[in-house]
Amino acid sequence: MNMFITLCAMMLIASGVTTAHGKSVTFYADGAIVDLEATAFKGVLEVPLPSGIIEGSLRVRPDSGTTIQRIDIMPATLASGKTEKELDALYEQKNRLGDRLQALATREEIFTSAAKSQSGKAPRKTKANPDPMRSIRKGTEFAIAQLETVYTARRKTEQEISRIDSLIATAQKNNRGAKTVARIIVSPPRGKIRAQYVVADQGWTPRYDIYLNGSGNAKVDLSGQFPETFEGFQLLASPAALAGSATAKVFPVQPGPVASLASYRLAVADEFFGAGLLSSFSFELKNLESVHLPAGDANVYHNGEYVGRLRFEGLSSGRSRRLSVKR
Repeated sequence: MNMFITLCAMMLIASGVTTAHGKSVTFYADGAIVDLEATAFKGVLEVPLPSGIIEGSLRVRPDSGTTIQRIDIMPATLASGKTEKELDALYEQKNRLGDRLQALATREEIFTSAAKSQSGKAPRKTKANPDPMRSIRKGTEFAIAQLETVYTARRKTEQEISRIDSLIATAQKNNRGAKTVARIIVSPPRGKIRAQYVVADQGWTPRYDIYLNGSGNAKVDLSGQFPETFEGFQLLASPAALAGSATAKVFPVQPGPVASLASYRLAVADEFFGAGLLSSFSFELKNLESVHLPAGDANVYHNGEYVGRLRFEGLSSGRSRRLSVKR
């Protein structure tokens, strides 16, 4: 029985799109299907389309109560004014926060000097100052209190600058690589749509860890290497090709460049492991699962010991294949 490891990613906001429920990408062996659910702002949505999009694959479906009035596919440079304005506003906020940090640094110098001056005074009793120690203490406490206020304000300002930097990086990243933009006009002003398109050459790469112990079966762990161009998307995967996406089994995966996907138990026959210094082994695997196992690189372990790496050419349900490394 398959043991799927599932952990869905947090859903974030797409560039130029206010997300209603989120966005997801489903990886197949030879490409990926991207889904976006979005809400318009003032009747307009802009969906960046990557350079690898397969021509003719864009579909836009209105939600109940929403009408699509027009869709324009235009070069990203013509539709990037909003992003440029957003970036300009973020840079202006960052500049103002930088000015505030400079002002806080000046205040820090002033009150640091004041605190040192008060603590360095020699107490001298006068008619106007009958308790000089109390006056010095009050002056020192005031200067220190002001310094604490400065430190708090500086910490909050630095945190805000860090937040602005993150927003700038996100805006730049989301706008990068989009050669065209789908500009969608809908009604009502907060109308909702679902957009879907197919991206070529963005599939996942299978890799395996095969564990044998002479028991007649093997534990086969399947992992995937995924493109890192879909940060913020819910990630899903299927061992099938795009042509079989209508009926293929799909499951969510943990975000990251490499993710564990599934674990299988496969029958093993005719095991041989050499005793020499160089790895030498062979065995036959039979796929008793109901899924096709796609081709990928595989690490082989015998009684817990790593014994080598080979190319696994894939295995359909009910079929057998001999794997071997001979030196």
